[in-house]
Amino acid sequence: MKRKPDLLWILVIVFGLGVVTTGYAQSLWANKTDAPIEVAQQQKQPLKPHKR
Repeated sequence: MKRKPDLLWILVIVFGLGVVTTGYAQSLWANKTDAPIEVAQQQKQPLKPHKR
């Protein structure tokens, strides 16, 4: 009878696949020349105080 994999190993495998997939997607994104500017790089205007 085969032993079932522990939940910890399943989580490790899923996490590892997520890291690999994210790295692959970021490399594809970096190769695109028409990629939009990242949200973190956009400057936000300061909030105006609310007038009562």
